[in-house]
Amino acid sequence: MNSKSNMKTRSTMLKRAFTAAFPYTIPIFAGFWFLGITYGIYMNVSGFGFWYPMLMSITIFAGSIEFLTVDMLLGAFHPLQAFAMTLMINARHLFYGISMLDKFRGLGWKRIYLIFGMCDETFSINYTATIPEDVDKGWFMFFVTLLNHIYWFSGATLGGIFGSLIHFNTEGLDFVMTAMFVVIFLEQWLKEKDHTSSLLGLGLSLICLIVFGADSFIIPAMLAILVVLSLLRQPLEKGGDAE
Repeated sequence: MNSKSNMKTRSTMLKRAFTAAFPYTIPIFAGFWFLGITYGIYMNVSGFGFWYPMLMSITIFAGSIEFLTVDMLLGAFHPLQAFAMTLMINARHLFYGISMLDKFRGLGWKRIYLIFGMCDETFSINYTATIPEDVDKGWFMFFVTLLNHIYWFSGATLGGIFGSLIHFNTEGLDFVMTAMFVVIFLEQWLKEKDHTSSLLGLGLSLICLIVFGADSFIIPAMLAILVVLSLLRQPLEKGGDAE
């Protein structure tokens, strides 16, 4: 009897976490499906079978790198070059990981998948979302990560399967994700009582954009934001508590 009660409680907990997580991922679904299908089509027209984008979307799960992998597979084999390029493009995830240390603490085996599946969009949701008190935060973040992974995987697989049958102009689809991040930022801005952190992030990013240029400003901007916010952490926290 006790075992059945525990199973029912666990089922209710999982359902509650899934129900809370799913609405946050709906905008990601739209963006991931468009980009995932585009990626699958790109792999198809490049001469690869559907199982290439299917497997890579499961194991790599990093959109920009997956697109670059097409050229790597078609060109000469340079493992060190591939490693260096992957590290440079995805170096921002180092900062994501540092930011999520406290949130991932004590989550057991779920932490392994959360680390693996922490793409830009998933990080944005899991870091900024207001999780209801009656929802388990570990399962909430797990379902956000899992759903976003499924969206990308299904889009890439469908694009790979039906790529030869689909013909449309994909120009401008990459702006879908940019628009989504703008919306996430605005939503976070409305939730904040003190906009100091947001303004610092915008200001430092603008300075790095001017100094380093559009192709190289992301990593310096993230370093600058990390250092400045770390130095100002206590004053910012005191300011938030005062309000």
